[in-house]
Amino acid sequence: MSHLAQLRQRHGIDRVIEHLQACLRAGTPLPELETLASIAHQSPFHFHRLYRALTGETPGRTVARLRLLQALQLLALAESRITDVALSVGYESPQALARACRQALQATPSALRDDAVLRGDWQQRLSLPAGDAVDDRVPLQVRVTALDPFDVVVLRTRGAFDDLDQAFGRIHAWAAGEGLAEQLQQLAGIALNDHRDVLPDACLFDCAMGFGPLQGQVPAPLRVMTLGGGDHAVLRHVGSYAGLETATDVLLRHWLPDSGRALRDAPLYYQYLDDPEEVPEAILRADICIPLQ
Repeated sequence: MSHLAQLRQRHGIDRVIEHLQACLRAGTPLPELETLASIAHQSPFHFHRLYRALTGETPGRTVARLRLLQALQLLALAESRITDVALSVGYESPQALARACRQALQATPSALRDDAVLRGDWQQRLSLPAGDAVDDRVPLQVRVTALDPFDVVVLRTRGAFDDLDQAFGRIHAWAAGEGLAEQLQQLAGIALNDHRDVLPDACLFDCAMGFGPLQGQVPAPLRVMTLGGGDHAVLRHVGSYAGLETATDVLLRHWLPDSGRALRDAPLYYQYLDDPEEVPEAILRADICIPLQ
């Protein structure tokens, strides 16, 4: 058993995959993310990140992979009809199965049914999560430290990851109007979903700026929240800020499981240390801050 497979077993991810597989076989509705987290005995707060880190895919992509794998297994049966196969594994039509096969397997269902070698090759590839084919083990300089809590003004935004600077600009404009802009101390962000896995207009992100202790209320849709406080695993990332999610995967996959520490129900956040408008992308710095129990 590979190290990743052992980690998935230890953290309950295998139970989730087996449950998804059982739902597909029975044709029952797929569970919500909170239910999957409870099956893994993981906190819903961080489950989707841990799942992505240990599998290399989202639960939705796992379902798509397992659905295709099940279709290939049925196509191997004698006298299999493509329409029956498509409907039995949850595709709305044989055309939907054909699209999925062309996009993911570069072959038609008919070709996969008729070519046992091609079909067997894809069955082998689809039998394991996507992350098993990735070797991203690198030395990590992770420090565990107690971080002081600090208040930030937060604006939740939905839209392309590359457009986050507009939301930060709105917070800064409010701060300038309040005479706080010169007191900027912290620039942070909380990814509420993964920009690698969603369409640009579905990317949810909390942009945050810290100006020290605040007096009074902030106008909606701005709000105040507290970050930091307690032990955190901190990893310094250098490079494009778009690569922070991938770096987080590496930390959760290769450092956390053997660290003897567990995740705490508090926001995982990125602390930006450089301004992308002033510093070249290749040397941008940010700290990945993961709360620990």
